[in-house]
Amino acid sequence: MAMLFEHQGHAPTVDPDAYVAPNATLCGDVRVGPGCRVLFGAVLTAEGGPVELGEGCVVMENAVLRGTRQDPLRLGRHVLVGPGAYLVGCEAADDVFLATGTRVFNGARLGARSEVRVNGVVHLRTVLAEDTTVPIGWVAVGDPARLFPPEDHGEIWAVQRDLDFPGYVFGLDRPAEGTSLMPEVSRRYGRALGRHQDDRPVDPDGRPGGDVSP
Repeated sequence: MAMLFEHQGHAPTVDPDAYVAPNATLCGDVRVGPGCRVLFGAVLTAEGGPVELGEGCVVMENAVLRGTRQDPLRLGRHVLVGPGAYLVGCEAADDVFLATGTRVFNGARLGARSEVRVNGVVHLRTVLAEDTTVPIGWVAVGDPARLFPPEDHGEIWAVQRDLDFPGYVFGLDRPAEGTSLMPEVSRRYGRALGRHQDDRPVDPDGRPGGDVSP
C-alpha cells in the first residue's frame, strides 16, 4: 500500500515497470520513470517544483528527495541514491552514485558519472564536473566545485559565503550580529508546509482514494 498524495493539484505518476515500496511516500508532482525502484521509508515530495526520476534510478531506504519552486529535483538515468540520503532542489546527470548519508543542496548540479561517497556533502549552487568524486565525509562547494575535508571549515566558508544560502533559499539578508533569521525562516517554512493540510490520498490513476500500490 504505497502512500501517494495529491499536492497543490498535482498527483504522483509511477511507470508500470517501476516499483515503489509499501511504506514509501510520494507527494505532489513526482514522476517515477521505468525500471525505477523506490524502497522502504523513502519520501519524494514536490514542494512547488517537481521530482523526476529517469529510467532505472534506485532510491534506497529512508532517503528524502525534495523539489522546490526555484529548483526542481531531477535525476537522469541509472542514478543510485543511498540509504538516508537527503537531496533538495538539485540535478544529477546519468550514472551518478550518491552513497549512504549524502547531502545535496539547492541549485547543485552533478555531472555524469560523478560520485558522492558516504556522508559527503554537495553544497548550495555547487557544480560537479563529470567524473568527479567527493571522498567519504568531504564537502564540495562552489562553481566549479572545490573539495575540502570537513575540518577545513574556514576554507569552506570562504567559498560558501558568497553562494548566499539565506538569500538564495529564503530571500533574506544575513542577520546582523546578535540577531537570528530563524523566526522569519520558521514562519516562511510553516506557511509553505501548511499547504499540505489540503493534500489528499490518490490511487495510481490520480483519483481520490486510500493508500494504494502502484
